[in-house]
Amino acid sequence: MEYTTEDILRLLPHRYPFIMVDKILEVEPNVSIRALKNVSFNEPQFTGHFPEHPIMPGVLMIEAMAQVCGLLGFITLDSSPAAGVNYLLVGVDNMKVRRPVIPGDALIMSAKIDSRRRSIWRYTVSAEVDGKRVIDGTLSVAEQHQTIVPTR
Repeated sequence: MEYTTEDILRLLPHRYPFIMVDKILEVEPNVSIRALKNVSFNEPQFTGHFPEHPIMPGVLMIEAMAQVCGLLGFITLDSSPAAGVNYLLVGVDNMKVRRPVIPGDALIMSAKIDSRRRSIWRYTVSAEVDGKRVIDGTLSVAEQHQTIVPTR
């Protein structure tokens, strides 16, 4: 199945300026996902990080990969935030930033499910630019269920 921008917006609760996935490239539910983030000079973090030499902060690369993990979880469970499900980042292990990511880069992010115990999912994640690894490690994400209260 091909996923559109509208599908990503339906599956993720994030919105501008914090949505960090532009396209799902491939997905195998309950196994793995690959997604794209086009890094643009127009993103707000580049105003101050750093004005003369813009670099995407490592914590934002981690957040982008966490969003990719959330997408895989939503697709695997055939669910969405509208159904009262969300995924929260709860752990970052052995994360290494290997090279800088700059405006104009196409960040290809990958996540593979390592385990799922109760509501905690562990993923091996990585991202690359031009075929070169820029960051990798392990993320833990908690599946959160909440009761949807109708608005009036």
